Amino acid sequence: MTLDELNELDFSEIGEWPLIAKLIIVSILSIGIGVGVYYYDTEKQYIRLEKEQKVEAKLKREFEDKQAKAVNLEAYRQQLKEMEETFGAMLRQLPNKTEIPALIVDISQTGLAAGLEFELFKPESERRKEFYAEKPITIKVHGTYHEIGEFISGIAALPRIVTIHNISIKPGRGGGKGAAGAEALVMDATAKTYRYLEEEG
Repeated sequence: MTLDELNELDFSEIGEWPLIAKLIIVSILSIGIGVGVYYYDTEKQYIRLEKEQKVEAKLKREFEDKQAKAVNLEAYRQQLKEMEETFGAMLRQLPNKTEIPALIVDISQTGLAAGLEFELFKPESERRKEFYAEKPITIKVHGTYHEIGEFISGIAALPRIVTIHNISIKPGRGGGKGAAGAEALVMDATAKTYRYLEEEG
């Protein structure tokens, strides 16, 4: 079929067209319909499919994370139990309100037993924090290096938690000598003990 014959075709007599012309028209219409369907329907479905695939990948990652946690759940429970026991043991080392005066005496006695001379031993006001209160005690003592070391070791050995802060050690007055001819030192520090506030709730 030539170009001239194509130009002579009349759309009102489409039923009498040659077979090849009919096939060309059907092919063009099919392609047009296919392109139209793609742009008006299939493309949206591809975009939606892509979004759903991303959601699927995200859900799969979440599932894998939760599965990993579920597999380790017993280990987490055991770890939590150990942490609760440790926390309970630490709470038992904190003095309650009625034990604070006795603990202050214990700190003072520990210093005297180590051979220190107290120049200042001043319990300060209790300071409340989020879930505990701290009781600072300002101290200034005179003694030898070994006496101060024995005092710090004695504090660490007390059955209740006591921490030492702001330690400053200087040579003693006039560079004098302490027991057994050792050089006298002066230590300024703050001892702190703590109590759990839940006991008041």
